[in-house]
Amino acid sequence: MRKWSFSSRVLGALPLLIALAVHPVTAVALPSSPLMLANVYHAGVAVRDYWVSEKYDGVRAYWDGNRLLSRSGALIAAPAWFTAHWPDTPMDGELWIGHGLFERVSGTVRQLPPSDDAWRQVRYMVFDLPAQPGPFDQRIPVLQRLVARLDRPWVQAVRQFKVADEAELKRRLDEVVRAGGEGLVLHRGTSLYHAGRDDDLLKLKPYDDGEARVVGYSPGKGKYAGMLGSLLMELPDGTRFRIGSGLSDEQRRHPPPLGSLVTFRYQGTTAGGKPRFARFMRVREER
Repeated sequence: MRKWSFSSRVLGALPLLIALAVHPVTAVALPSSPLMLANVYHAGVAVRDYWVSEKYDGVRAYWDGNRLLSRSGALIAAPAWFTAHWPDTPMDGELWIGHGLFERVSGTVRQLPPSDDAWRQVRYMVFDLPAQPGPFDQRIPVLQRLVARLDRPWVQAVRQFKVADEAELKRRLDEVVRAGGEGLVLHRGTSLYHAGRDDDLLKLKPYDDGEARVVGYSPGKGKYAGMLGSLLMELPDGTRFRIGSGLSDEQRRHPPPLGSLVTFRYQGTTAGGKPRFARFMRVREER
């Protein structure tokens, strides 16, 4: 059987890896976003004050009334027909194809020129109207009417519902996860739309997740000989740890470039602040 070797990208990084071992790099702060971002759900939340929806594992996309933009503000080159006749009202949502298909939708969004066939599988799941005044309680019916008037099957209003208590919330989470979903989002009904991250918006998953930068590589052993073994990661506070699971063989042959921002899942942290049982999920696009 043929053995694969590290790509030239990895081999060319070896001098940097040696330098990293001797000279720690400065932690890179994650970019700020004009969008409303979610904190992690925690005990003590008054769930009756929140609307609940499925958390779609897709690509965050912001319609500013004229252009479709990524979370970092980069232009998303969707086909002209996809956004034709969209309103001048800003919309916040997720480009999504289906459960477990993040890599496909991510590849579709990155492809230039855009592929009509690929984009016909994409839905824009709209969950908020950033420029609409009033609390989320009032923005929901406005959003639903706007999407209904738009009458584009690939543009859908995310379904929002209420739960009575935490037990019902956990049951709903179990249902979504069993169906292949990622988790739930809780949105406080009285909250105005605002940039930043706080408890007005919460995410609930059966695991923790986070983001860190790739700062190095370790070669594989055994069946992964000649490929990547693990990624050396760095959190914004400078904490370093390794990720060796969750990577496909293709990703081990062609690892994420140094400096890439990676989303990973984990189960709590060690006494030293390192994520426990960290598992690779995806590279977050920054264009």
